[in-house]
Amino acid sequence: MNMENDGAKEVTKEIPLSERDFALLGMNDLAYIRAVTVESGTGFMIHAADGSPLGVVADRETAFVAARQHGLEPRSVH
Repeated sequence: MNMENDGAKEVTKEIPLSERDFALLGMNDLAYIRAVTVESGTGFMIHAADGSPLGVVADRETAFVAARQHGLEPRSVH
């Protein structure tokens, strides 16, 4: 890509990513929310991006709020 202001060129290098590398992208930023069956009926499980369970709450809205309060971007899993 040419830079018009000083004539410099931008150099990019492609770095291949493994399946594991792709899996780790967003690891510390994403939470997955899914409905689960609990003793009292339906709850909503919050999972880390790697699938580790973080907690269960009573409703979907609370799950999303809890994830955001901990710096995570929630995503629904259907």
